[in-house]
Amino acid sequence: MVAFGVHFGLEGCSIGDLRAAWLRAEAIGYDWLSVWDHFHATMGPDDTGVFEAIACHAALAEATSRVRVGSLVYSAGYRHPAVLANAAATIDHISGGRLELGIGAGWLQAEYAAYGIPFEAPGPRLRRLREAVEIIRLLWTEDVVSFEGEFYSLAGARCYPKPVQAAPRIWVGAPGERTGIKIAAQVADGWNCTAVSPEIFARKRQILLDHAPEPERLLTSVTVGLVLSEGDPGRAMRERYGEFADLVGGVDATLVGSVPEVLDRCGRYVEAGADWIILRQLAPFDMESLETFGAEVAPALSGSPAVASARSRN
Repeated sequence: MVAFGVHFGLEGCSIGDLRAAWLRAEAIGYDWLSVWDHFHATMGPDDTGVFEAIACHAALAEATSRVRVGSLVYSAGYRHPAVLANAAATIDHISGGRLELGIGAGWLQAEYAAYGIPFEAPGPRLRRLREAVEIIRLLWTEDVVSFEGEFYSLAGARCYPKPVQAAPRIWVGAPGERTGIKIAAQVADGWNCTAVSPEIFARKRQILLDHAPEPERLLTSVTVGLVLSEGDPGRAMRERYGEFADLVGGVDATLVGSVPEVLDRCGRYVEAGADWIILRQLAPFDMESLETFGAEVAPALSGSPAVASARSRN
């Protein structure tokens, strides 16, 4: 059965805005809330403020009490995986065992250049991602870890305390059909794809399952925008996202339109096999649309009484 979550951008807002949105989304009945990992603005002017991901992930864990607390996705190139493993284990404790860790190869070259972080070719970045996942999982499950890889070397490394969960899920965000998806199939517990149409999601998901040693074990999720509007979808996209409408996938990769239209579009992702549908939210956060989706769309697809009763509780 499909479940629903909300993915919050960390730019162009205050911490107060984020906290209020997180608490509201949890009260509506969503089962997953997540943050992204950027240092520079991706959807606004260069001087737009951007909060750091690990700190916000911890704040999300502390502010909420029920939802899964995720990241979509940390860049493997920004932090040593042992540092990320320890931070994530701490977040699992803060949340009482609700951590969902997402990690990807990174894509925003301008951030790498600005911070002096080498932006490798796709092949090395993806191999680095694979090593990072392997190291994080080892540190979470083994008492002492020694590792010798292409990018990282550990000698008697420890991660204590261990996460509350015996094995927190590691989600890999990798859309590339030639290599990235196949790596996700081999090392991930879950795979996330963003800004794609249902048809493209279905094709990529099938590649994932075809290369997974245990396909029945893998969860899949898609991150899409939500733009409720009675008017022309193209105009609604431009009004919501401006010049960045294409960057978020355009009309084909957004839940845009009236409630019946959004229900139909969302149902196509369910038919394509999505276990989770994660709604992307950028500041200013559109909580009214999240309320409507939670009350009128999600119950029709999931039968979730928590989501269905959102408005009666609030």
